[in-house]
Amino acid sequence: MRTCYCLSFLIWICVLHEVHATPLQKRTNKYLQAERIMGLSEDDGKPLHRTKRGWMWNQFFLLEEYTGPDIQYVGKLHTDQDKGDGNLKYILTGDGAGSLFVIDENTGDIHAAKKLDREEKSLYVLRAKAIDRQTGRQVEPESEFIIKIHDINDNEPKFTKDIYTASVPEMSGVGTSVIQVTATDADDSNYGNSARIVYSILQGQPYFSVDPETGIIKTALPDMSRENREKYQVVIQAKDMGGQMGGLSGTTTVNITLTDVNDNPPRFPQSTYQFSSPESAPLGTPLGRIKANDPDVNENAEIRYGISDGDGSDVFDIITDKNTQEGIITVKKPLDFEKKMLYMLKVEAVNTHPDPRFFHLGPFKDMAMVKIFVEDVDEPPVFSTTSYLIEVDEDVKEGSVVGQVIAHDPDIAKNTIKYSLDRNTDLDRIFNIHSGNGSIFLSKPLDRELTTWHNITVFATEINNPKQSNQVPVFIRILDINDHAPEFAKYYETFVCENAKAGQLIQTVSAVDKDEPLRGHKFFFELLPEYTVHPNFSVVDNKDNTAGIMTRRNGYSRNKMSTHLLPVVIFDNDYPIQSSTGTLTIRVCSCDNRGNMQSCNAEALLLSAGLSTGALIAILIICSLFLIIWPAHHLCLQRKKEPLIVSKDDVRDNIVTYNDEGGGEEDTQAFDIGTLRNPEAREESKMRRDVIPETIFQIRRTAPLWENVDIQEFIHRRLKENDLDPTAPPYDSLATYAYEGNDSIANSLSSLESLTTDGNQDYDYLSDWGPRFKKLADMYGGDDSDRE
Repeated sequence: MRTCYCLSFLIWICVLHEVHATPLQKRTNKYLQAERIMGLSEDDGKPLHRTKRGWMWNQFFLLEEYTGPDIQYVGKLHTDQDKGDGNLKYILTGDGAGSLFVIDENTGDIHAAKKLDREEKSLYVLRAKAIDRQTGRQVEPESEFIIKIHDINDNEPKFTKDIYTASVPEMSGVGTSVIQVTATDADDSNYGNSARIVYSILQGQPYFSVDPETGIIKTALPDMSRENREKYQVVIQAKDMGGQMGGLSGTTTVNITLTDVNDNPPRFPQSTYQFSSPESAPLGTPLGRIKANDPDVNENAEIRYGISDGDGSDVFDIITDKNTQEGIITVKKPLDFEKKMLYMLKVEAVNTHPDPRFFHLGPFKDMAMVKIFVEDVDEPPVFSTTSYLIEVDEDVKEGSVVGQVIAHDPDIAKNTIKYSLDRNTDLDRIFNIHSGNGSIFLSKPLDRELTTWHNITVFATEINNPKQSNQVPVFIRILDINDHAPEFAKYYETFVCENAKAGQLIQTVSAVDKDEPLRGHKFFFELLPEYTVHPNFSVVDNKDNTAGIMTRRNGYSRNKMSTHLLPVVIFDNDYPIQSSTGTLTIRVCSCDNRGNMQSCNAEALLLSAGLSTGALIAILIICSLFLIIWPAHHLCLQRKKEPLIVSKDDVRDNIVTYNDEGGGEEDTQAFDIGTLRNPEAREESKMRRDVIPETIFQIRRTAPLWENVDIQEFIHRRLKENDLDPTAPPYDSLATYAYEGNDSIANSLSSLESLTTDGNQDYDYLSDWGPRFKKLADMYGGDDSDRE
């Protein structure tokens, strides 16, 4: 190589010498050519004038990387003004002048002082001067010249990367591009073949190839499988000089990986699998795992499992474990050893991302058979249903069977079962159960109005194995029986104005019933039959479970009657029909013109009767004195005279005589002496035993006795009521009315004991009480003919 460089240099020196030895005409032609290049010719059509130049040189060339023993000669500067007498001096300036390039100032010879590298700098621009030593003047104008460094092949090709990494899908066709590698050469590509690179493959055949011009690596074998070999290492060479002998070269390594494609279906490693499960396995219990192998990776190896056929496809299920790509077989429905002991399943494994390019290889799925054996376990009793609903009428008698629960042993042994109640759910012990057949019967009476529902729990236990037990809830609904009569919804405080008009509504009443009929409540209202035509009030049924109390006349008087009792009968519409009688107490009150109540109290009644406050005080004082005198008078009567009836019983003011052939002792039941002791107590309807009642609704209500009415008027009214009352005691009974208030120590003012045959009764004490009480005593007196 170095020999070639030297030969080239010598040839170039000879050429230079030849140029200098050519005749003047040749040099002149070269100068004209240089002037044409420099734009000084007349080719553009315009005459140019130039100063005559005497410089004689051409472009200089210099080889790079000179390694000879002497300094390298570049060329010679010369002017035709140089006579050879040494009078001229040559001076060199510009790139590298004095350091890289030196000139002999006497001869104009230029030499390279150092070794040059074209890759660092390919040309140098310098300026030359020729100076007269004596005058110091330039004999030639300063002129530029170029020294160009000629390239030699001193740089090998270099790749842009030391190691390349690439991938290509497996099963790719021949000629599939993988990657392109690139090498560069620092030598001059415009001079010779020093930078002309050719690529070749040193390692990686026969799997891959490389394009010599572009460096593109391609697949060279068809159907390369990743499952057989995944990684390849390919070595590529880049050589200059067109790949010829003597050229320089460089290499790089390319690591190529075959990427996976879904070209493999899943495959079960065995055709049959076996599992077992106890029949008591809960739903969702995993029984086992199966796995199909797929040599592909990532999503190409994802598998979906399913049950395609078999007698247990509805009993079992299979799910896919995404992490392990396994199929997990689970229980989908309850198992029963007694019904079926063996199940056969056909399970399939299918790729979830099949590649259509490889469908020609066959279906991307596989099949396997799975056998599942059911194991027997001792199970608790099973009820015929998960819960029971029993409906019972509330009037069912004790001991009656209201329902039955049924349980059986699901095992083959069919053990005997006994039944029992959970007493925590039947604290009142209303129900009981037959241990042998599960019949539930009643132990206590039912009352729907107290409890509508009873929720109890029944246990079924195997006699041979008490640990095997089960329970079931029983809901018992109590059905309603119409055993309650309707009644007023509340206590009504009813009043009527003294100035009320006929047909006026004074009260609206409603009713309630503890029963709950299926068709809903329907109530009817009417007056008690004996009061069907009431002189003062009427009852109007509104047909909506309410009734209105209406007035039947104009005006009411508190002086005559301050309170009215109105019995109202309420019926329901269920079977059997129930009814009750409610009595409304209607007070007579004073009202304004708008009907607003003003007063209903006793003081207002007395004032309205014309009694002054002073008169009321006088009456109270007289009553007090009477209560003091009467006990002493009563003691005197007891000392003077024997009683009419010798008995330890205190008959008080009730004398019962028998002048007829009446009911005998039964007549003593016709009159209640307790009423005389407190006439303000309400009288209940009492039937005479010797008289057949006309109607079952016969109810007699009387108004309160003491409403601050004149005493004489009150006594006459009571006598009239007894005369007209068909239920009053017989006529041989004497009813007296003299009430001094509760717990009066004077007891009764009756004059019965004063009517004796001796006629010694002293009435003088009455003269001090005033004529009004004398008249009262005369009215209370009896006739001897009335006694026996």
